[in-house]
Amino acid sequence: MIKIPIEELRFIISDFVEYFNGFDRIDDYLRKVKQEKIANLGINPLFPLEDDFFSSWDMSPEDMKISFNVEENNEVFNNYLAITTSHAIEESIPGKTIRIIVRETTTNKIIGFIRLGSPLINSRPRNDWLGHVPNLSLLNRHTIMGFIIVPTQPFGYNCLGGKLLSLICCSHEIREVIDRKYDSNICCFETTSLYGSTKSSSQYDGLKPYIRFKGLTDSNFLPLLPGPLFKKLERLFKSYMSNDRSATLVKKNASSRKLKTQAKMIAIMKSNLQEYPDDLRMLSESLDKFKNLTERKRFYMSDYGFSNSREVLSGDQDTLEKNPINFDKFYMDNIVEWWKRKASKRYQTLNEDDKVRKELEIWTKDMHIDIIR
Repeated sequence: MIKIPIEELRFIISDFVEYFNGFDRIDDYLRKVKQEKIANLGINPLFPLEDDFFSSWDMSPEDMKISFNVEENNEVFNNYLAITTSHAIEESIPGKTIRIIVRETTTNKIIGFIRLGSPLINSRPRNDWLGHVPNLSLLNRHTIMGFIIVPTQPFGYNCLGGKLLSLICCSHEIREVIDRKYDSNICCFETTSLYGSTKSSSQYDGLKPYIRFKGLTDSNFLPLLPGPLFKKLERLFKSYMSNDRSATLVKKNASSRKLKTQAKMIAIMKSNLQEYPDDLRMLSESLDKFKNLTERKRFYMSDYGFSNSREVLSGDQDTLEKNPINFDKFYMDNIVEWWKRKASKRYQTLNEDDKVRKELEIWTKDMHIDIIR
């Protein structure tokens, strides 16, 4: 076990408490982390990225043409996304990764971003749906997860952009892209809402038969520490490990490495505090309070119009079978037409009430955005 002097541990506990005591709700935490991240974003002000975002607010969704491209350049994708989403962007992601930029093609402007990746290892709603914990090899071969499904704003607000992107994730065209790249056989799409227990709905609601709500996830983890504090503590813990500069708390290629490293540091702290019950109690009570910032997320799934996705994912069957009623609905043209009907009604109502938003909403050092997305 790594031994750390009690005086040092008390300073660490103080850092944890001081940072997280500044938040009462999860959106306060997300906004703080995002502001810290955007302050250090190196973007050339002579070429504003938002110029590439959709801004034709007199165009009805019924007149739009939608397309997508797979973006291989990680930096380009992340820079666009950084000024759009409320999340701090993960630079390196192990496992499957598909980055997609969605455009309105008559204007050739960006309307949203999608990042798909390997599914979560464990999910209570998925386990309940299957009736058991899945075989991980089968899970990885047949399942993809939506980690980022974010429209530019106010396209999302005016035109149900979040719903459009969600539907595109479930299209056969996207599924075929994943299958070709990873030699997989995808038949299940998963995602979770940003909010859970504090919100009664999300952008994924109202999308049957494409996407269906399956329940709430468990939530028992600590929000991530900000970059500078995390790195400071990681260096400190590593200094007590050994003289090997390459030593790490978790494997360098581990998935969710930052989350696992933080969990490892907390476990080491608790082990070292066994002889100091008052300090251990203070740390445990603080961690319990901070965990309350996180929420149980709303969990959603899609079967891409296959009739036996559950059986294939469970390993009971090998060959996917098309649902004759729903399968063709999942092609891109049909998805876009379905969205146009819904989005055009939304846009028309906003237009009649003079509530169409016409100002691009992007994250900058000075801009305060109410919408967490």
